[in-house]
This record gives sequence, C-alpha cells and structure tokens, in this order.
Amino acid sequence: MRVLIVGCGYVGVPLGAELVRQGHEVFGLRRQPPADFGRTGIVPLAADLTRPETLAGLPRAFDWVVNCAASAGGGAEDYRQLYLRGNERLIAWLAGAPPQKFVYTSSTSVYGQTDGSVVTETSPAEPAAATARVLVAAEQRLLAAAQTGFPAVILRVAGIYGPGRGHAFQQFLRGEARLEGDGSRVLNMIHRDDVAGAIRAALQRGRAGNIYNAADDEPVTQRAFFAWLAAGLKRPPPPPVPADAAAWRKRGITSKRVSNGKLRGELEYEFKFPNFRAGYAAEIRALEH
Repeated sequence: MRVLIVGCGYVGVPLGAELVRQGHEVFGLRRQPPADFGRTGIVPLAADLTRPETLAGLPRAFDWVVNCAASAGGGAEDYRQLYLRGNERLIAWLAGAPPQKFVYTSSTSVYGQTDGSVVTETSPAEPAAATARVLVAAEQRLLAAAQTGFPAVILRVAGIYGPGRGHAFQQFLRGEARLEGDGSRVLNMIHRDDVAGAIRAALQRGRAGNIYNAADDEPVTQRAFFAWLAAGLKRPPPPPVPADAAAWRKRGITSKRVSNGKLRGELEYEFKFPNFRAGYAAEIRALEH
C-alpha cells in the first residue's frame, strides 16, 4: 500500500516505521520534517494543514491516509483551524484521488461525562470544553463525508503516554502532581505503541463511517495511579488539594471509563500494553538506567 501519515510525529513515526517494515511505501507529512526522517524509510513531505496552498504540489495517489496531526496547545480557534478546517482541506485535496481508507485520530475528550460511568461509541459526545466541541465538529464533518463515499474511520484516542510522554507521570517526576479531592476522578490511557497498533488495525479492518475508542483495558482512578507510581518509584504520593468543581468545568475535566470493546472485538486488536502498569513499568525501568 501507498500510505500518507499527516502529522507524522510522536505516534506517526513509529506507525510509519512499522508500515515500512511490513513492505508499505510510506510518506510522512509535517510542517518541517526532521533531518533524520529518512532513516526510518519514511519519505518526508512538507506542508501545513492550516495553509491549504502548501498541499497543492504534493502527490495525492494514496491507498491509505492517516491524519494524526496534533495541536501543541492553543484555544478553540487553533483547534478549529487544525482539526475541523484541516480535515475539510484533506477531504477536498483528496477528492480527485480518494484513498481506500482514511483514519483520523480524535480524542476521548469528546465524552463530557463526569460521573465515572462507562462510555462506548454510542454514548453522548457533549463535552463542556470549547476545544473538545471543535473535535466533535471535526468528527461530524468526516462522518458526513463518509455518507457520500469518503472512507473515513475515527479513532477516539485516550491520554497517550510512552517514552518521554505522559502528563500525570511527568508531573509526578517533577514533584508537581497533586491529588484532586479524594482522587476518585477516572483516568483513561493508552501507550503510544498501542495507538500506532490501533491505527494499523483501523486501516486494515475499520469500517468507513465508524468510530472506535482507543483506550487500554483498565481505566484507573487518579488516587490508584499515583499510589502505584509512588510505590514503584519509592517516592511519597502527591499532596492532596481541594477539588475545584468550577475550575474543572472550565477546563473540561471529565471522569469516565472508556470502553475499548469495539476496538478489541470488531478490529480484533490485541494490546501490547493492556494497562498502565504494563506500560509504565518500562518507563520506570528506563529511569533506572
């Protein structure tokens, strides 16, 4: 297959490298591809989704396209330009030579639930945060395109961790982590290598117009996660701070248990790191060497 990975970075590079090993021809698109990109076998392409004119001169005959572009932050308008407008631009750009499959990595932040309930792909996606509402709009645009033949598949990805990443883990290492209230807020995670694996499964078996949750097997409370880290790293647990419900609403903080049953069942995906303990054990070992 001839594959294009848009936003070929933390997830896209290992994804592309594995696809190259499997015999696919892989192109990686970034604003500024790094100098060592070619060592992976990925062919670098330079373009910016927020500037559609930069796409004009690029090749378009791809069998598979993955959009895993990620924002470095910013507000709702930044999200709108990258995720909503970016996907719209890709749909238009690919219209003359549509791929067999288009996989977009959305986020489990589209689920606004705060009661610790289990959420599936059919649960309401009504987030409080303005940025998450943009992600819902981007999904809706792709699902509408799927109704007219564009082969879009959506992966709602949980909090990504792995080498050098993991927000709560990095906070803990810096001594900046805090236990919010009683620590009962539920966290959903997935290792970077399993994100790449889930994307490959979606490319191979995902059905156009479908959504799949990409989260590991074991949602965990903040309290249990930090207790496990403290024991493993032989450090004290983080100090508690009062839960600020108003601040949580403003930031779109949620608490839910994301089900990966559809990913496991329909896409037949088997996790390399089925829970945070399996994944973070490797990170802790790396710190010791």
